[in-house]
This record gives sequence, structure tokens and C-alpha cells, in this order.
Amino acid sequence: MKVQPRQELIEIWRATARSSFANGTWAWGGRYGRNSISDAEHLLCLMTPATEIPTFKLDQPDETADDVAEALRGIGDRVRVPQLLIQVISDYMRTYTDKDGTPIFSGGGYFASSGGAEPPTPAQQRLDVVDSFAISVTLSLATIGFLRVFRTEVKRPELRAEVDALEEMASRRLTAAMIGLLRSFTVSVWDADSEEGRAIIRTARQNGRLQDRMIVEELRKELREVHARLRDDVTIGSGADQASGLENPNRLFECGWSWGIVKGAPLVETTEEIGPQREGYAQPAPYLYFTVVALDGIQALFSERTRLLGLLNEAQLKLATSLQLRWDLTQSYWSTIARFGTSRWPLEDLPWRTADNVESDYLSLLVTSIMVQDLVNRRASDEDLGRVGRVLDELAGRNRITRREFHNDPALELHSPGMTIDLVGGTETGGSGLKWVMPDFAPLLLHRTIRVAGLLRAAEPRQRLLALADQVWAHIEKRRIKGDPGRDLWDHASNVFAELKPEEPLPSWYYTKRVVDCLVAAAHVIKSPPVHNARLAEFAGDLLNEADHLFDQELLDGSSGVGPSMRAHLVTLQEKLRRAHLIVRTRPGSAIVLVSEVLNALDSLVAAREGAAEGS
Repeated sequence: MKVQPRQELIEIWRATARSSFANGTWAWGGRYGRNSISDAEHLLCLMTPATEIPTFKLDQPDETADDVAEALRGIGDRVRVPQLLIQVISDYMRTYTDKDGTPIFSGGGYFASSGGAEPPTPAQQRLDVVDSFAISVTLSLATIGFLRVFRTEVKRPELRAEVDALEEMASRRLTAAMIGLLRSFTVSVWDADSEEGRAIIRTARQNGRLQDRMIVEELRKELREVHARLRDDVTIGSGADQASGLENPNRLFECGWSWGIVKGAPLVETTEEIGPQREGYAQPAPYLYFTVVALDGIQALFSERTRLLGLLNEAQLKLATSLQLRWDLTQSYWSTIARFGTSRWPLEDLPWRTADNVESDYLSLLVTSIMVQDLVNRRASDEDLGRVGRVLDELAGRNRITRREFHNDPALELHSPGMTIDLVGGTETGGSGLKWVMPDFAPLLLHRTIRVAGLLRAAEPRQRLLALADQVWAHIEKRRIKGDPGRDLWDHASNVFAELKPEEPLPSWYYTKRVVDCLVAAAHVIKSPPVHNARLAEFAGDLLNEADHLFDQELLDGSSGVGPSMRAHLVTLQEKLRRAHLIVRTRPGSAIVLVSEVLNALDSLVAAREGAAEGS
């Protein structure tokens, strides 16, 4: 890849420090003001690399890399930075906790009004939203893991007390966020001949000869395990009673997350002190955007880091089990729909259309996001991954990332202001209709492209997707803000699309955090073992066999009576062969280079003896 994650992340950290720390205090806010999501995104621009990439760690000051420490010099030295992070995250936790101790998960300025003229009312801005639940899971886990390591470096009692207090607040917020996600999960059930049922059938039908009845039967057959587990295993939170209607063979369904706590969601019992559980207002229907956001947040609960550091307590482990069940079922459901049939996948029939007849390339990208993780779980073939890669390539072109735009191009709306969805139920507390705006098409496309490229085992298709990732990154890089206070952060889409109205130079932490996620994903791909084809490995093995044999011949026939210099030379060749044997399966190209050096040296010895024999 042309993108260099380490260098880019260091530049982002330098810009974040410059934008966030002024006159000795942390400067909250950004383009959308302060809210529980934007402030968490702000913090995760630092915390995600610091906890996901070992060379960016800040929790052991003596081991902080020099270039990392230099990038954050505007905040403080390598000792001061982790202490400041503790203070700032503690401020976040206190700010978004009610007087009665209940964590706050409101959308604030991220909510927009459908009417356009009147902004959402204060009561509407206080509504809980799934985006806040999900990002709170991510931030809380990152914080607890950071504190577990940093605590070993703390000597002062007052600082240790701060660490303990923050871990308690982060754990409480984590529990509340997990319960919020359990109460936001939902299952929608429709008759097959309803408008929603016909929309699902239309999406699934990629063979025009199949009758509706046959499609319904085949869908129910492929989804029977999901249906059974929704009915029998989903026992707490919302969605527990909604799958009962699926016994009727003429019904279809969707499952996933609504935009907030669904109306009528039952309380979730817990032994943790998290305050009262709020009433729900959201429509009990899945939203693709919030489903993807929830899935990404939940995945952190059973990551290797979470498990190794023991970040969850006993009560949280029980909640995590319930969330993982919903995670599995939701991914299986949407992946089954996306690749239904034996010919063209519904995913490949762009754009994706929802059950309520909304269609958009952004929705196709969201479905791709869900499907990719399911393909990982199923250890899908390179052929299936390649098909997903071609969809991503087409989405990049259709939405003017790899192709030029034209006058009044409607595709630009996906970039600015972004796709907009109505939040049904948002008027329950008064005010006009609520909507949610999603301007993250480009970074979401880049993240999924990098993810699929990292999964491919064949070198050529992987290289094609990495080339696409480079093109998308070049597009995103041009969208950096050029002026203060958000210089070198994001997002100025008008830098790329001249017809778009220029935005104010305040950083969008929503967008910048997603760019950081892309770079972290790229770092993981680069860190993984290189891919190779079977021909290269076979060739390396053949060369190694020949080199082993010729080296043994040299020891038998040509090394008697040699001096210390020649013995040292042979030891060096033997060490190269040993190293080649060690890496031949994982790095056959490197093994070939080592073996070639040995073969060349052995041939030189043989040629020298032959020349000496001829001369005598």
C-alpha cells in the first residue's frame, strides 16, 4: 500500500494535539458541538491507536516511541500525556453522567430536524441513540485496558486514586451501554404479501423465473437456524417476543438495531449500579446504519485484547454473551440475504433497497460491511471475497471516488451532507421529525476495502484491492482541512468536489475518527504475514532441496583440510540455509533470496576447485 499508517497517524496526532490543547486546557467540541458521541470520537482519535497498535502505546511512558512523543509534545511530555488523558476521559465520564448516576447516551447536535427550519428540541437532543451506546463500549474498553497497564507505572497515591475512580466510571458506563444495546435490538415480522415482504422478495429475486412462493420458501429454509435461535435463545432485552410470529410459513423478517431504545423495551436485570433505565421511543424496526454501528461496537467485547486483559466483570460477561448471540444472528441474517441464490448476489444488484423502499449505494456499503465479517466467520473462499471486492470497486466509481464528477452530480450528496435517514419515533417527546446524517461513505469504503484485502490469500486479487485502497486514500487525503483550527484533520469535501459548498474549518471528529480506524486497519494488514501463491512456495522448496544437497556434498568432498576462514564461510552458509528452512512456508520469496545466495557461493567454491584442477 502507498498509504503509510504510522506516518499518517503521527500527523493526525500532531494535528489533534494542536487543535485540542490550547492555553493549558483541553478544548472540547468541533463542527457539531459537544455531545456524547462526538466527544468520544475525539478521544478515540488518540485512544484507538494507543491501545490497538503496540508502537503507539502511551500507557508505559518509558517505552513510548520518540516520534510518538514528539507528535504529542503540544500536550506534554511522555510522562504528562497519559496523566492528561486520564483527566480528560474522567471529565468526559462525569459530563455524560446524570445527577442520579445514570450514564447519558444522548445524540445532541448529531440529531437534525426533518423540517430543516426548527432545530431539534432540547428534549429530542437528550434522546438515547445507538451510536452513543456502541462508541461508549469501544471507549470504555479502551480506557479500562489502558488503565490496567498504566496502573503498574503509578507510584503517587493521588494519581492511583484517579486511576481507580476512572476505571469505576468506565466500567459503569460500559455496563449501561451494553444494556442500552440489548434494549435497542429488534425483529420486524411481515406477511410475505405485505409491502415490506414484497420488497424483501424483490431484493432476493435475482432469477426472474422464480415465483414469489418459491423465494419465500427458500429464504425461510436458509434462515431457519436464525429464526429458531431468535425464538428460543433471545430471552432478555428487546426483540425477545417479536420472533414468535415467524411460525407462520408465509412470513418474512428482519433483525438488527433500531436508532435508539425501542418503544416498550423491557428492563434488563443486572446487579450493577447504573441508575434507572430510560424509556424507549424508537421505532421497533432495524436500521442498517445503526445495525452496523452496533455490530462494530459489540465486536470489541470479545476481542483478543478484551479477553487477555480480563476487561469484563462477571455481570458484563453475561451481558456480552447475550449481545454476541444477537451479533451472530444479525450477521448471519444479512449475509444470507446479501448472497441469496445461485447466480448474481442481491448485494451485486446495486443499489441496495430496504424493506421500506429506500435505496442507496450507501446502504449497499453497509450490507457489505456486515457480510465481510460473516465471510470471516465462515472462512470464505477467495472467490467470494473477490466478488465483494468487485462490489467495492464499483461503489468507488459510481460515487466519484475513482471517477470524475459531472455538473449537478447527485452522487456528491453521499459525501456532503451525506445520506439522511428519518428516525421514526423521534417526535414522541415533541418537536418535528428527527433525522440522522451520515457523511462517512469514503472512509467506510476504505475500511472495508482494506479489510477484504487483508483476508484474501491470493496475491493478485489482494494487490488489486490494495490498489483500490490507495485510490480511496488519495481521495480522503485531499479532503483534509487546510486552515486552523482543524488543520490537517477532516473534513472538507469541497477540496475534491468544486460544486460543494465550503465547510467551516472546524474538525469533524465523526469523520476524523473513521479515518483513524482505516489507518489502524491498514496497520494490522501490513503487520500480517505476506501472502504468496502455491507456485512460489513450491519453487522455494525445490531450490532449498537442491541447496541442502549441494551443501552436504561440499562438506563431504570439498571441505577437508580447509582453514579457519573457509570454515567460517561454511558456517555462514549453513546459517542462511537454517533461516531459509524456518521461513520457507510463510515467506517463500525471502527464502528464495537466501537460498540463491547459498547456491551462488557453493557454485563459486566448485568452480574454484575445478579451475585449480585444470591448472595443475
